[in-house]
Amino acid sequence: MKINNVGVNAVNPYKRQAQKLDAAEQTKKQSADQLQISSVAKELQSSSFATERAERIQQLKVDIESGNYKVDAKQVAGDLLAFYRK
Repeated sequence: MKINNVGVNAVNPYKRQAQKLDAAEQTKKQSADQLQISSVAKELQSSSFATERAERIQQLKVDIESGNYKVDAKQVAGDLLAFYRK
């Protein structure tokens, strides 16, 4: 019995797989992740907020340890309401 390749092109499946891999690598190279930090964020990182906050925390620790720290209940309640009403 003789079998002829009628209507079937000579296809190399290994070559097709290699082409798919090459195409995938090309798309990976084109779409690289990028990160951009805004000028406002850079300014916040370098500002004196961190030192002011550290000083405030230190003062609170001293007040709590000495027993002089008093909580303003009205202030706390007002801040909670403002937070949950947003």
